[in-house]
Amino acid sequence: MRLTSLADYAVVMMAAAARHPGDARLTAGLLAAETGVPLPTAQKLMGRLAHAGLLSSARGTGGGFRLAREARGISLADIIEAVEGPIAITNCTEGTSYDCALEGSCRVKPHLNAANVAVRGALQGVSLVQLASDCSPAAGPGPVEGLPFLAAEKKGPARTGIGSPAS
Repeated sequence: MRLTSLADYAVVMMAAAARHPGDARLTAGLLAAETGVPLPTAQKLMGRLAHAGLLSSARGTGGGFRLAREARGISLADIIEAVEGPIAITNCTEGTSYDCALEGSCRVKPHLNAANVAVRGALQGVSLVQLASDCSPAAGPGPVEGLPFLAAEKKGPARTGIGSPAS
């Protein structure tokens, strides 16, 4: 399971936004310059994040974007869902109409909701405050609230963002 580039960029941009003072007005150009996200993509994402209620916007002189609520009240799950929609590991667990040839005989589908709940819970347990904090890549992630076993998984390549291997 891998995030799309858009979701990855949204996480990086929201973390950059959270590093600014709460009353600072941010622009797509500023966050694009800080993060390396291409400006058209940053503009598109800021619109989606504002539509989802994660950013608030003000027009006119002195306008721009800012976090719609405190960083500790925004989770990794919130950001991903703002860009990609509901978190679901398979199409049949999204709660929408899905035509599957195996649906009549599938014995796994009833159990997949538990997996969805676990994945979403893990993502919900990572706050924007954690994402915005400075930490060395060698140190790896800190413990996720309610999921301390994730802190022990420090193996693998360093990452520059969610789903992006270091160059």
